[in-house]
Amino acid sequence: MEPLEESLITSWVALTGVLKNNRITQGLNYNEAIVMNIVYHHYLDGEALTSFKSIVAQTKMLKSLVNRTIDSLVRKNLLERQEGADKRTTFVRPVEENLQVFLNVHEQSLALARTAIGILGEEDARAFVRIAGRIVDADPLHDPKD
Repeated sequence: MEPLEESLITSWVALTGVLKNNRITQGLNYNEAIVMNIVYHHYLDGEALTSFKSIVAQTKMLKSLVNRTIDSLVRKNLLERQEGADKRTTFVRPVEENLQVFLNVHEQSLALARTAIGILGEEDARAFVRIAGRIVDADPLHDPKD
């Protein structure tokens, strides 16, 4: 029998493979969909602007990758940049008239989530969200120097 650690990693890799599948993010690559999702949720919460720093913190992506991803979304006219008061802080906001482009992609992700809920059942799906949240909150690989 495979050790639990190996089973967890194998399962995790398989699940992320499903989530990264380009068929659910048509028109956006995985990183673009992740960044847009964060900005969109800030927008829904009434926050007109999302800081670059917040995106880095939430995605755990390298600053350079977040910057390239934002550049790509700006070129696609889905995000626009705005400098902060001291010019060292950068913010982004969704281009409202093009938000439907993201929402079409996001709907595919929501359809996958509905399918997963159908497979797991609501109780196990809520448990999955709770467990994933505990892992994220613990940030087990966090380097205290960051």
